[in-house]
Amino acid sequence: MANRAAPALVLRSGDREELARITRSTSVRAGLAQRARIVLAAADGEANERIAVRVGVSKVTVLQWRKRYADHGIAGLDDQARSGRPRRIDHRKIVATTLKAPPTKYGVTHWSSRLLGQHLGIGNKTVATAWREYGVQPWRSETFKFSTDPELVAKVTDVVGLYLAPPENAIVLCVDEKSQIQALDRTQKMLPMQPGLPERRTHDYVRHGTSTLFAALEIATGKVTGACKPRHRHQEFLAFLKQVARAYPTGELHLVMDNYATHKKAEVRDWLDANPRIHVHFTPTSGSWLNLVEVWFGIIERQAIHRGTFGSVKDLNAKIRAFVNGWNDRCRPFVWTKTADQILKKANRQTTSNTDH
Repeated sequence: MANRAAPALVLRSGDREELARITRSTSVRAGLAQRARIVLAAADGEANERIAVRVGVSKVTVLQWRKRYADHGIAGLDDQARSGRPRRIDHRKIVATTLKAPPTKYGVTHWSSRLLGQHLGIGNKTVATAWREYGVQPWRSETFKFSTDPELVAKVTDVVGLYLAPPENAIVLCVDEKSQIQALDRTQKMLPMQPGLPERRTHDYVRHGTSTLFAALEIATGKVTGACKPRHRHQEFLAFLKQVARAYPTGELHLVMDNYATHKKAEVRDWLDANPRIHVHFTPTSGSWLNLVEVWFGIIERQAIHRGTFGSVKDLNAKIRAFVNGWNDRCRPFVWTKTADQILKKANRQTTSNTDH
């Protein structure tokens, strides 16, 4: 008597659509998609032998996945935990050792996976696996600076409040100097960019002196008032303040600046006292990042100075002035978004975290 075909596999409610999705997905494992095709074919009443031939497996495999689905549904199609030797190496121990400085006998500042593996008597791949699991990256290093200014809260609140809600009919200017800008010239002519080739320059250069750029950034428009000076003493700074006052002859001026000694010189204070329409707001100690002109200094460095070639300080100054003029033709407002509370909350969190460690 011939064997009769197995009865059609009964699918649970909603499983047909999910099984069909699995078979079409490009992100699921190939084995899971294959099992879903077996179950769907069995649900359509197809004979086990034909399913095995079409899917490319044995009849025993078809019977196995029919039973697993019947017993556990779609969840039964996943791989079960494999038997094997349990992990003998504690990843926490690897990470704990990583967080400690290497012994002085190694003469290194931080661990590499090979050195730590040698130190612990394990493979470097095991070390790398533990690092990935815990998000440890010994080869990376970042900088930080916590302000110790006793007036931190008041100064942050003052400067940020000025950015977010400036006084009516007042002009807010961020003032600072970018000192020691080098007039560097390459020893040979640069080779211009070509299709398939970047711009190329010699690795060595000739120094032709330095210049200091004083700048005042108007945050409402992005306009910059600038001046190049040979030095950055209080005399040059005071001369620049007078230039800014001439550029804005009427109305209140609110100047944001850092705590550089030049900015607090007696001569500068006396001049400010004699010009009551000009108000100064100091950023906290080690908090010059609050001064938006620092952002603009980064822009001119990247776009005009870093890759520039200058045959003399005069040439450097001329190109800086050309950039400032071009910038003012296309400038846009500088918009501050963080509130003082958000900044102080983050600073407190970082300080607490640093203390805990």
